[in-house]
Order: sequence, then C-alpha cells, then structure tokens
Amino acid sequence: MNDTAPTFQQAMPLPAVQRALRKITEFLAHELAHPGAESPMWSEAEWRIARAVAAIHGVSGLLAQNLRWPGSPGWAAFLKEQRAQIAQRLPRITELLRELDSQARGRGLALVALKGAVLHARGVYVPGERPMADVDLLVRESEAADAVQMLAELGFRAGTVTWKHRAFEIPDGQEETARLGEHAGAPIKVELHTQIREILPLRAVDVSHLVFPSPPHAGVNDYASNTALLLHVLLHAAGAMITRAVRLVHLHDIARLTQGMSGADWDDVLRQGADTADPSLWWAYPPLALVNRYYGCVPQRILQRLAAGCHWPVRRAYSRRTLSDVSLSYLWVSAFPGIEWSRSAREMSAYAVERLRPSAETRALREAFAQSQPLVSGGEWAHTSQGRRMVHWLLARQPRQETLQPVRAALASGPA
Repeated sequence: MNDTAPTFQQAMPLPAVQRALRKITEFLAHELAHPGAESPMWSEAEWRIARAVAAIHGVSGLLAQNLRWPGSPGWAAFLKEQRAQIAQRLPRITELLRELDSQARGRGLALVALKGAVLHARGVYVPGERPMADVDLLVRESEAADAVQMLAELGFRAGTVTWKHRAFEIPDGQEETARLGEHAGAPIKVELHTQIREILPLRAVDVSHLVFPSPPHAGVNDYASNTALLLHVLLHAAGAMITRAVRLVHLHDIARLTQGMSGADWDDVLRQGADTADPSLWWAYPPLALVNRYYGCVPQRILQRLAAGCHWPVRRAYSRRTLSDVSLSYLWVSAFPGIEWSRSAREMSAYAVERLRPSAETRALREAFAQSQPLVSGGEWAHTSQGRRMVHWLLARQPRQETLQPVRAALASGPA
C-alpha cells in the first residue's frame, strides 16, 4: 500500500461527511423502527461512517440484535463487538447500584435511579441492547451533602458542576484516548441531581416533584410512576433537541415506554403533565412528534392536544424536522440552536443575547467541559474566545467536535 495515499479522513470533505451522516442516520432510524430485508448499497467510506452514526446515537447493540441484513463484514463485526462491550459493562453498573443502595440504606438516605438504570431494571432492555455511560441519581437538596459524602467514601472524586448535575468519577490513572463506541472497562461516572429540569431554551421546566416517590424509602428508589418515567425521558429528549444532541436511543426509549399504552395511560400523561409550572405540556410535542415520525406509536389525539399548546414556530418546525436535524448527525455549530423554542419575542431576544454574549457562568462551564472532556469538547474551538468564535462562524461553518471525533475514528478504523 502506498504510504502517501490520502486516508478517507484526509480525502473526504466536510460537506460530503454531512451528506453521509444525514443519509445513514435516516436509513438506520427507519431500519431500527421497522427492520427491512434489503442491505443498503453504501460505499466503503459510508460503511465506516455508519459505525460513527451507530456510536453517536447509542444504538449499536440494538442494531446488532434487530437488523435483518448483515451489511459489510467490518460493519457486522463492529456491531457484534459493541453489543458484547455493552453487555459486559452492565454487571459493573448493576453492582455499583447495589452498593449505592446498601450504603444509602445504612445512612437513611433516599435516592432515585434515573433513565437507563431503571429501563434495565424494569426489563425494558436486555443486556447488550442499551449502553450506559453514567449512573444518574436524584436526591433531595436537603440530603445532597450526605450523598456527596457517601460517594466520596466509595472512592468517587467530584468533577464538573453544572446547573443540571454534579459529576463524580473514580480516577483510574489512565490517560483518555480516542475510541469509537462503547467499552466495558471505561470509568463509570455518577451524575447527582437535585432537580429534574431542562432549560427550554431559557425557561426552566421542572418535573422533580413527579419523579420522587412519596414517601420514598431509604436506598435506591424507582420512579413514582410509569408516567413520571415517561415524562422525564420526554423532557430529557426535549432538552437535547434544543442543542441538536438528541440520540436515536432516546427516541427508542420513548417508543418502548409507549408501546402498549392504553388511552387511560395517555390521559394520565396529560393529567400529570398538567401538574407542572407549564401545564400545557407543550414541550412534549417535539419529542413525541419526532418519535412518531419513525415509530408511529403516538395517538393522533395526543399529538393534536399537545400541538395546540405549542406556539407556532415550534409546531411548524417539528411537523417536518428529522432526527438528522436535531442530533449530532448535524455536523455544524449552530449560532442560535433551539431559538424557535422561545415563547415570546422578548425571550427570543434574551436568548440571542446570551448566545452572542455568554455569561461568566456559561464561559466557566465551557472551560470546565473542555478540560474534563478534551476529546469531544471542540478541540481549539472550546478554548476560543467569543469574539473569535463569531468571526470564525461568519467566515466558514465550524464543525462540531462531538460529531467530528467519532467520524474521524470511524474513517481511520479497520476495513469496511
């Protein structure tokens, strides 16, 4: 082989990468929802990028289980290996949850396990299907200090603090390296929440009171109800859609949770959703409309009811947007992502100002993320001043490192 020949990574221009990401993402999303028998006719570069898409969207294990066609040898081998890595990681997480439950019971401390941990515990997923990088826990603010102390005694070191959670990780002494997909031995992080809320895009929507059981028991608790779990997953997806970071696995979570729901179940979603600061439940329309585009699992009366509570820009946008538009399959940095979610002209203006002149807190969080996640935080872009960012953005589109890093790893990986 000629050592001077350009690699896929060097030879493939970014616009071509974006076209491939969109094409592959949409195909795999439809295949996961409704598996077909015919393999796609992709180029060698596209088969490699397909690995990045599967990793970005957290669906390698699901695709390995559900696809009816093998694809290229390298693709099939990647999915098989990823499913094994996901399955091997789950016992570590399960054991950590047992230890957390035991320690919390001994302290009289009530915690709620969130999202992936509960989806596995309830049997919504079997080992090897759904990846879990973190263990998310909810604790009352009044007991947060006790929870932090418990994690410290278990060997966890405090990391990044954001408006959403506090992160904890056990140091392993290994330098982070660029890897594609899931790895069973990767460090397990704990993310400690005192609230379940999202900023959409400036207005907070909080469902904490629906999630915490009443009364909770000491130890690790389940959600207060099935509806609370679904509302949390919907709110999480809504927050991710604003930053173009929703994953196909998020949509699959919603599809599995809504499978077999009765009319009375959907009515309970509307009833509990009305018990929030924003009772129209408008924010649930975009994720449910997107899920329904692929899975067809949401009753039309529910979509119509929720759409009626949406202001026109959101209703119009999400009547046609696809997963590729609101996920990491969208390669480019956006100037004002999610601005259509603003509920008024004043809120829209405030959001634009915040994006153009970010607060000290936003800049500090940006820097903290760049230091804790150097491989996916944006490279030099993460450390670029706001003024230079604006100049770069005006001169040329800036690719997102969270997307570019797995694409580069996939293009540099083994044979397709």
